[in-house]
Amino acid sequence: MHIDIISVVPALLEGPFSHSILKRAEEKGIASVQVHNLRDYAVGKQKQVDDYAFGGGAGMVMMIEPIARCIEALQKERTYDEIIYVTPDGKTFDQPMANTLSMKQNLLILCGHYKGVDERIRERFITQEISIGDFVLSGGELAAAVIADAVIRLIPGVLNDETSALTDSFQDHLLAPPVYTRPAEWQGMDVPEVLLSGHEAKINEWRFDASVRRTKERRPDLLAKSGLVKGELKSNKQ
Repeated sequence: MHIDIISVVPALLEGPFSHSILKRAEEKGIASVQVHNLRDYAVGKQKQVDDYAFGGGAGMVMMIEPIARCIEALQKERTYDEIIYVTPDGKTFDQPMANTLSMKQNLLILCGHYKGVDERIRERFITQEISIGDFVLSGGELAAAVIADAVIRLIPGVLNDETSALTDSFQDHLLAPPVYTRPAEWQGMDVPEVLLSGHEAKINEWRFDASVRRTKERRPDLLAKSGLVKGELKSNKQ
């Protein structure tokens, strides 16, 4: 997979892609991320990428020309499966969306700034608009990093244990169950005995029940999407 990111502040993205899983993915040749400075496609001394909004009002708007030049230049290098604009009014990012994007080969992410981009950019180029939550950031860079991280870690070969991603929270519309490691007893607090039993079927049953209970307590809205029938939920009543 290759991900291109268009940013007004590319330095914000230096850290997330220089460490941990994302760096390992690039070193293995499984995925690569390249950040492009939008100002390189602007003209004039000031390399201006924003202007006042027609109709007035507070805030600036990202201009058409630099963005269009950048996207068109990148499209000459590769064909994109999705051109994504990260924006507060996009579709909320979730695990199923990450799963779908992880099966793509080339992604382009445009980071918004100011009051957003000229609407004509969205109409002409953007194939998918994504929000990472109902809040506003100063720019789309952190959102782009979140999306890239969530997507790249799902690609086979990125994680040391490829089954790990399949048991993450939200993969089956349930929260992950509690996890424990050594020591088995700490300050009077014991690890559930079943996890020490070595009985795989019972351990899996405990994890499923604990996952359902946690979801009912913390995110009951997810249960409707989980596909669980009443009989399966009944055994988890508090």
